[in-house]
Amino acid sequence: MTQDQLINQIQKKQSFLCIGLDVDLNKIPKHLLKEDDPIFAFNKAIIDATQHLCVAYKPNTAFYEAYGIEGWEALKKTIDYLNEHYPEQYTIADAKRGDIGNTSAMYAKAFFEDLGFDSVTVAPYMGKDSVEPFLEFENKHTILLALTSNEGAFDFQTKQIDKTELYKHVLATSKTWKNSQNLMYVIGATKAEYLKEIRQIIPDSFLLVPGVGAQGGNLQDVCKYGITKDVGLLINSSRGIIYASQREDFAQAAAQKAEALQQQMQAILSN
Repeated sequence: MTQDQLINQIQKKQSFLCIGLDVDLNKIPKHLLKEDDPIFAFNKAIIDATQHLCVAYKPNTAFYEAYGIEGWEALKKTIDYLNEHYPEQYTIADAKRGDIGNTSAMYAKAFFEDLGFDSVTVAPYMGKDSVEPFLEFENKHTILLALTSNEGAFDFQTKQIDKTELYKHVLATSKTWKNSQNLMYVIGATKAEYLKEIRQIIPDSFLLVPGVGAQGGNLQDVCKYGITKDVGLLINSSRGIIYASQREDFAQAAAQKAEALQQQMQAILSN
């Protein structure tokens, strides 16, 4: 999917919501455990109920890898279902990969070609030659971890080097890499106050913003400092939507939570 196509969907749906499909079999409704593939059954129901309210879905691959080959097959079925039935949805593999160049090339091939994702999250710690293999794929995006929402982000990301925070070095340096136009960035919603300075470095780039909802991030603050003329934001919510209910009405409950966020986004866009 191209960035223009993503922007078109944001405008059409008046939403920049991304729903995280982080499936934990201990949290899904018990009646689904009787299904042949409970992970896919859960995802399918959530997708069918919420697809008109969001523009992206983000499975965190750890929640699938934890269940071995069955989990990986459920992930594949989920992405195939999205690509076949809702091709307008932007898909994100939250895999946080990043390794030496030839290994990164194989990771990129796995997520972009085999699984058919539109984007993948990548760690920048190993630098240019670990990220550029992902950037070679046309109409695919690499979402670089820049400033994350977890407590440990302060261990390294905000430390100063030559009087500038490390995450700012990451942002500025990444702009010099080949095919850097294919980059997006992860900025945690709990770091909303940093967005003003971040936008001075990457004024037009799309940001994937986790942490709204269960982690305490505030949608209005994120938009105040981070929104662009093309919106430039994908606000992710996972637990707050998909686990709204553990009863048989779980999909409808998820849709209600998603609609509440979409309505807030529509109000922001209209202003």
